[in-house]
Amino acid sequence: MCTAATYKTRDFYFGRTLDYDFSYGDEIVVTPRRYSFSFRDGGAMDSHYAMIGMAHVEGGYPLYYEAVNEKGLGMAGLNFVGNAFYGEKCPDKYNVAQFEFIPWILGDCATVEEAGKKLEKTNLTAEPFSEKLQTAQLHWMIADRNGAITVECVKASHGACLKVYENPVGVLTNNPPFEEQMFWLNNYMSLSPGEPENHFSDRLPLKTYSRGMGAIGLPGDLSSGSRFARAAFVKMNSVSGDSEEESVSQFFHILGSVDQQRGCCRLSEGKYETTIYTSCCNCDKGIYYYNTYENHRISAVYMHKENLDGLEPVRFAPVYGEQIYRHN
Repeated sequence: MCTAATYKTRDFYFGRTLDYDFSYGDEIVVTPRRYSFSFRDGGAMDSHYAMIGMAHVEGGYPLYYEAVNEKGLGMAGLNFVGNAFYGEKCPDKYNVAQFEFIPWILGDCATVEEAGKKLEKTNLTAEPFSEKLQTAQLHWMIADRNGAITVECVKASHGACLKVYENPVGVLTNNPPFEEQMFWLNNYMSLSPGEPENHFSDRLPLKTYSRGMGAIGLPGDLSSGSRFARAAFVKMNSVSGDSEEESVSQFFHILGSVDQQRGCCRLSEGKYETTIYTSCCNCDKGIYYYNTYENHRISAVYMHKENLDGLEPVRFAPVYGEQIYRHN
């Protein structure tokens, strides 16, 4: 599955892991301001904010997994299988197909506050991109340097209901629904990055025998609920310098805490879920960093080095194959 996170030092960073058993053909895509996003029920968006992120491009259309726009607003879609439920078209709202949701928000909104207002008038539908690419069951995190929200479209008594939650930890994984993920953090309130104190009994001379014992009880399995707790603990206690190199390195270490290694999550014979890629975007500068399962070296694409007033997306194939620095 996947994990998304935010991080702020001097600049603001937004990124995610994409964990799956195969790739659709991922590319880093810069979509300029004048590329025309054609919406199934809302006409065309011929002028919008430029954006950069990882996408599968089908028929020239960038289907973003996550992206950040030139104003510093980021958005990521994560699997929400079994809970996502999209509605029928609604005559008094903007009807947006699930695959259009990221450009619908990032093309027009500069902040989380603006996104929240737009969501009040948005209705997500299940219309697929094509017969080949059916509708994914997702929920989303939207964030800027001032805050984050989680957006979930779920089944209600009257049909579909679009729910928006404040996300104070700036982390999102998959199931269960976000309210439950946040509630489960209560189970870990005793964890600490420092040394634990003996509350077991004042009649027993218990003492620490190792560093890191304050985090005993932090879940280490690969389930989405456990990854949420682990990523939240690591992110909320993370310390780094303010330089770009220190900040980016620390962000990859945060998401490295939920990395999925081939062989540990078997789906069927010969199929395993792995962390296909990890991304980190400097939202203030428009620099998209990433690495892949086969290549741990961090690579970067700078959005503002491209013509952001162009008409067509600019596409970069990810760098695969481990790159090892040899001293001799």
